[in-house]
Amino acid sequence: MEGEQLSLLFLFMVMSSSAAKEGKNLSVTEGGSITFPDPVLEFGFLLYENKNLAMVTKSEMQIVENIYMNRVHWNKNTGIFTMTDVQRNDSGIYSVDSKKGQIFTTAYEVTVYGCPPAPAVKTVSVNPESCFLLCFVDKGEDTTLLWYKEKEVVNQSSSALSLPLTVHKEEFRSSYRCEAATPAEEKTLSVDVNSLCGQTNTTSSNNRHSVTLIVVPIVLAITILFVAILIRQKYLLKKERPIRQTQGPEDTRDVLYTDVQFLENRRSEQSEEMRDPSGTVYGGSNLKTVYDKLEPHRMKPEYSELS
Repeated sequence: MEGEQLSLLFLFMVMSSSAAKEGKNLSVTEGGSITFPDPVLEFGFLLYENKNLAMVTKSEMQIVENIYMNRVHWNKNTGIFTMTDVQRNDSGIYSVDSKKGQIFTTAYEVTVYGCPPAPAVKTVSVNPESCFLLCFVDKGEDTTLLWYKEKEVVNQSSSALSLPLTVHKEEFRSSYRCEAATPAEEKTLSVDVNSLCGQTNTTSSNNRHSVTLIVVPIVLAITILFVAILIRQKYLLKKERPIRQTQGPEDTRDVLYTDVQFLENRRSEQSEEMRDPSGTVYGGSNLKTVYDKLEPHRMKPEYSELS
């Protein structure tokens, strides 16, 4: 068996003058699979960096390198090689070499990339005329970030972990998406700008409403307290001030007051003359009746019912 393999390898070296096809670039994500589209139907090889991985002879495939066992597959009907569970160290130059039937050699430069991270979008700020959005990824090795409006790329970066976008108010209802892409794969996030920017406005409105709910009761409480203080002060002033009786129209005239002398054993107006302690003579028709007029201010003050 080993002698047969050596013979086939020798035959491969002898027939290395086969016609060569133009090389191709192939990209694959780590853990994925890669297909080499040029077929080997009768007799040929799959090589990696000029090292034989597998060969086809008599319509059967044989794995030469054991590390590729169960990873390199050959379709008998189409003659196409496929390699699965590709790892980062599998990058390099592969060749498909057909030695019988259609004779050719095709080289493939294979690059294995890490899986692109899923993008996320957040709202940074909103004003009446526009909305500022940010697309970002946690890690961005070999990753390009792109903003799409409809099918048009409006912003992109091949090195940054975040990518901004300003959307004007009249474009809120347009279709936007953020994409994180490697040459092998891309992950896309559709963005509803109207919802994202409107949600921020609603939040701001709710915040203003919350502030209003807090401020209004405080202002109302202060107002009630101020009114209560004013009422209390008026009540105290009214309690200290006596209520005067209402005077009639006849009491508005000026009233003259004089001292009243009370004499003992005073007789009627027709009695004989009398003298007061000062020596003044009273008597006969000169004696006049004197009345003591009672005025409200000479009475004990009365207070309101509140006192």
